[in-house]
Order: sequence, then C-alpha cells, then structure tokens
Amino acid sequence: MKSLTTASVDLVLSDTPYGVTACAWDKCVDGWLDELPRIMKPSASLWCFGSMRFFMERSSDFAKWKYAQDLIWEKHNGSNGFADRFRRVHEHVVQFYRGKWRDVYKNPVHSDDATARCVRRKQKAQHWSKIEPGNFISVDGGPRLMRSVICARSMHGRAIHPTQKPEALLAPIIEYSCPQGWVILDCFGGSGSTGVVAESMGRNAILIEKDRKMAMASCRHLNAQAPLFNSSVVAVESAA
Repeated sequence: MKSLTTASVDLVLSDTPYGVTACAWDKCVDGWLDELPRIMKPSASLWCFGSMRFFMERSSDFAKWKYAQDLIWEKHNGSNGFADRFRRVHEHVVQFYRGKWRDVYKNPVHSDDATARCVRRKQKAQHWSKIEPGNFISVDGGPRLMRSVICARSMHGRAIHPTQKPEALLAPIIEYSCPQGWVILDCFGGSGSTGVVAESMGRNAILIEKDRKMAMASCRHLNAQAPLFNSSVVAVESAA
C-alpha cells in the first residue's frame, strides 16, 4: 500500500480478517486504514466486510471515518459456533468515507423485482428535507432500489479461500461505487474474487495478498478467466 501513488484508488473493497476465530490466518491487521486516505481519491469510499463484534472491537480504528450505510449479506447456510445463541447466517458490509458525501461517487443500483402496484408517498417531515406527497405506479418486473439485504449463496464447498465472498455479493457494491474504467483496491486479496468481478464489469483492480500460497492460488483463479476477458495476470512477490 505504501508503494501506491497518491489519489490513485477509486474504491477500496476490503475483507480484512475479523479476528474472531482461532484460525491462524484470522488475526486483525493494524495500520491498513491509516494508509488509505493518501491513496484514495476524494470521490472514493471504503466498503469493509465484518461482523458486529469486529466493528465494535475495532471502533477506534474507524474513528476518523464517516459512516455512510451498511448492507447485510444473508447466506444460505450459517455457523453454529455457540449452542446458546441464534444461528448466525449473515455478515455486515459497511461503507465509509472521509471527505464530503456529495463528493463521493454513487450510482444507485436497481433490481427488477417490483410488482404492479400504486405506491403512495406521504409528505415527509422537515428533517427528511422537503418531500411532497405523490404516487408512483410500478410496472410488473419493473425497477426499484436494491434492498440492503442481499441474499447470495456462500462459497462453501467450492471456495479457494476460507472466507471467499460470492461474486453476486461483490457485483452490486462495485456497480454502486466504481464506474467502468476506474480502479478498485482490495487490500486483502484472498482468492482474487474482487479482481474477477472487476474484470468482468470493466473495472481495474489492485489486489494485495501477503500469503504467498494464497496469492498464487488467486493468480490461477484470475488467469482462468483470461480466455473470457482477454487479459492475463502474473504473480509478483513483494519483499514485504
């Protein structure tokens, strides 16, 4: 990250270790958030995966960041780490930014799952700004703002990395926060899924992965897509 040039990144998509298990790789990383402001453009934002426990225990790390919104990833399966609690079948994805919200790039994502109905909107209270009453007639299968709960099948049984995120989860985040041709940074590259989705959507991606074996697996994952996207990926080992 220190080698990246100033204001060179348009979106940071991070799946940092949460530090909530006994796995050797699940150790929280210090200092990575401090490196981001220098390399992020004013229009860039950070989307970070994590559990509620992770964000609460690392709240001081995010103290200088502004909260924008959060998504819930609902999995098809879950974990039963504690027999005396609810079965956990979700993870959080939180968007942060540093400057002014009006400068942050955003392209609202819509889904074609609306049904034909008349939506009546009441006049909103003053704290919502001035919104007049009105109505909107949707068309069957027509667009509506994508919901903040995204149901996507996990990679269980087919994952390269233990915490690999499905492409169906990454795609709407990338579409919302990064236009075509811009640059995405994934500080914890893992399986390379961010690169695969970025390539398929016409975005550029920089992936960082400190585990050499996983970095090589990531490169094989990305190279497997080369016939489809007319691109190639090579492994670069850093002295760090």
